[in-house]
Amino acid sequence: MTHHTQTLLELRNRHVPQGPFNVTPTFVREARGALMIDVEGREYIDFAGGIGVNNVGHCHPKVVQAIQDQAGKFIHTCFHIAMYEPYVDLAAKLNELAPGAFDKMTMFANSGAEAVENAVKIARYATGRPAVICFENGFHGRTLLTMTLTSKVKPYKWGFGPYAPEVYRMPYAYCYRCPFGLSYPSCGTACADHLEDFFISHVAAEQTAAVIAEPIQGEGGFVTPPPEYFPKLQAICNKYGIALIIDEVQTGMGRTGKLFAIDHWGIAPDIITLAKSLGGGLPLSAVTGRADLMNKPHVGGLGGTYAGNPIACRAALAVLEILIEDKLLETAETLGRKVRAKLVDLQQRHEIIGDVRGKGPMLAMELVRDRHSKQPAADEAKKLVKLCFDKGLVLISCGNFGNVIRTLMPLVITDEQLEKGFAILEESLVELRK
Repeated sequence: MTHHTQTLLELRNRHVPQGPFNVTPTFVREARGALMIDVEGREYIDFAGGIGVNNVGHCHPKVVQAIQDQAGKFIHTCFHIAMYEPYVDLAAKLNELAPGAFDKMTMFANSGAEAVENAVKIARYATGRPAVICFENGFHGRTLLTMTLTSKVKPYKWGFGPYAPEVYRMPYAYCYRCPFGLSYPSCGTACADHLEDFFISHVAAEQTAAVIAEPIQGEGGFVTPPPEYFPKLQAICNKYGIALIIDEVQTGMGRTGKLFAIDHWGIAPDIITLAKSLGGGLPLSAVTGRADLMNKPHVGGLGGTYAGNPIACRAALAVLEILIEDKLLETAETLGRKVRAKLVDLQQRHEIIGDVRGKGPMLAMELVRDRHSKQPAADEAKKLVKLCFDKGLVLISCGNFGNVIRTLMPLVITDEQLEKGFAILEESLVELRK
C-alpha cells in the first residue's frame, strides 16, 4: 500500500538529510511521456524533465523494453572484469555521431560530474599541464573538482571548501548582462577575445590543459552565446594547444533540436561530456573526444566499477534510436519553434519577462523587476514556480540570481499538454502581478 503525501514527507524529513533539495513537495507514483501522477492521483504536466534527463519522455516503451531485456540477461559484470557488447556498441555510435572529421574514442562513467572529472583528467594527462579555465555562471557538478568549476557559491559551494587547485574562472558571453558593458554585435564578441588577456593576468596558456564550457549554461540561466563565440574560443585554444571541453550534460541528446548543442556553433570540440538524457533515466555519462587525446592515459588510469553499466548502455542505445531513427530530433525542432513563439508572446504582454533565450526547446525567460535596471526578480520566480505547481505544472528556476524560468519538457509532449502547460504559466504570471 502506498503512503499518502503527508506521511511520506514526514518519513523523508526523518530519514533523509535536508541537503538534497526538493523543488516540489510531491511524491510520484508513475510517469509516462510528459505527465507525472503523484501518490494522491494528482496529474502534473512536466516542464522540468528530471532536470533535463527525460528528453525521450518518462518510461518510453523502447527504453523500458531495452532495460527489461538486458536485466534478464545480466545486470553487472564490471566492464573491467568481463566486457560486453552494449558498452562497445554505444561507444562506436557516439564516436560516429559526435562532431568532427577525426578519429574519436568514448569512455563511460555514471554521472555528469564524473564525465567532467574524467575529461579534465584526460586533458591534463594528454597536455602535461595543470590548469583548467572555466566560466562565470557555469555549472559542472557537485564533486570536489566539479564544484570548484561551478560558479554559483550558494548553495553549491558554500561551506564545502577548500576547493581544488589550478581552476581559473573568466566571464562568459552573457549578452543580456554583458560583463564588459558592451552590446552585441558591435562588441565584436570581445568576451571570447578576452581569453588572450586572461592568459596574461590569470594563468599562462602554456600552463593551461583545458578550457571547459557549456554551450548553453544550464544552472547558470540558459545563457546562450552568439554565433561567433565558440569558433573564436576554439581558434585561441588551438593556437596554444589547449583542449576545448564542451559540457553537453544538459544540452545534449536533442535538447536543443540537434543531437549535440555545439552543432549550432559549427565547431568540433576536442572533448564532449554527456549524461542526463543519454541514459533515458538511468545513470550514465560519456566522455567522447579526439582519439589522440582519449587514448593517452595509461592502462588502468581511467574507469570505475559501475561505469558503463550494461542496462544503462542498452537504454542509451534505445535513446539514440528514438532520437535519430524515430525522428524525435525533427519533433524537437518543431517543439522549439512553438515554445519560443509562446515565450516571446508572453514577454510582449508581461513586463516582468526581460529576456527570452536558448536554442530549440531549451529555452528560458529571465524575470526582472524593471526592464531598464534589469533588477533580478528572484522572489517572483520562486512564487511563479509555486503557483504553477499548485495548478498542475512542474517547472524549475535557475540562474545565478535564481530569476530564470527554464523549459525542459520531454520532447514527446503532446500539443494538448503543451497548450495546457502554457495556459497555467500565463494564468500564474497574471496572478503574480496582483
